[in-house]
Amino acid sequence: MSTNYTPEMDPRKVTTHRLSEMKRSGIKIVALTAYDALISKILDESGIDLILVGDSLGNVVQGYETTIPVTLEHTIYHTKAVANGCSRPLIIADMPFMSYQVSPEEAFRNAGRIMKEANAAGVKVEGCKMVVEAIRQMNEAGIPVMGHLGLTPQSIHKFGSYRARGKDVIEAEQIYSDALQLQEAGAFAIVLEKIPAELGKKITEALTIPTIGIGAGPYCDGQILVYTDMLGLTVDFHPRFVRRYTNLHETVKKAFSDYAEDVRKGKFPHEEESY
Repeated sequence: MSTNYTPEMDPRKVTTHRLSEMKRSGIKIVALTAYDALISKILDESGIDLILVGDSLGNVVQGYETTIPVTLEHTIYHTKAVANGCSRPLIIADMPFMSYQVSPEEAFRNAGRIMKEANAAGVKVEGCKMVVEAIRQMNEAGIPVMGHLGLTPQSIHKFGSYRARGKDVIEAEQIYSDALQLQEAGAFAIVLEKIPAELGKKITEALTIPTIGIGAGPYCDGQILVYTDMLGLTVDFHPRFVRRYTNLHETVKKAFSDYAEDVRKGKFPHEEESY
């Protein structure tokens, strides 16, 4: 496994083919979410390989409790903004709830809109049984598709909670089988969310396509987090798998408070800050 790799060693734009090369070479894939051009530009400058325009925008940007209310139009809008802010990372867009579950044909049309209108490099779908045929159709038409197994947030009302998946033998075997099916259908990678580390390892070793973990242990081919979680901007959500690299909530809150105080006391703007 390569541990000395840096993005400067290979400044090429990241593609699905490059992700496959990284898996074969043992180079870990670094992924984060983004929803706007400003953050995607910073991620690009930081050497992030893959940006997911997640339907987590429903939680992070729109303030919903789940990802269910996110629409196709929301996804296209935010993906277009992300694409405008960066050049190197691979940009993948989440297909929102009910944009791909109705039929393979509808999934194909909606994925096509995301590719054409938002300049995405591919799409992500959750689950297996409902999406296998759609993945085949999209793959044949040249639309790269990433799968998502384990805890699938769009099915939260079915699961009833955000608990880890695959902890019992039957469910673990189903997730493993689903991963093989998604690969056979043509998925270029699979996100594994909130499953036991050993199951993540077993799936990663069995697949020729990369796995991207989020709460799936250290053995996946790459890792992804929601950027607001790892920056400490989110204060009411801190699952075990999130490592906070800083505490921007307090930093930003203090800056806003200092600004408000300066304005109210007439300390801002100074003469040198005026025209």
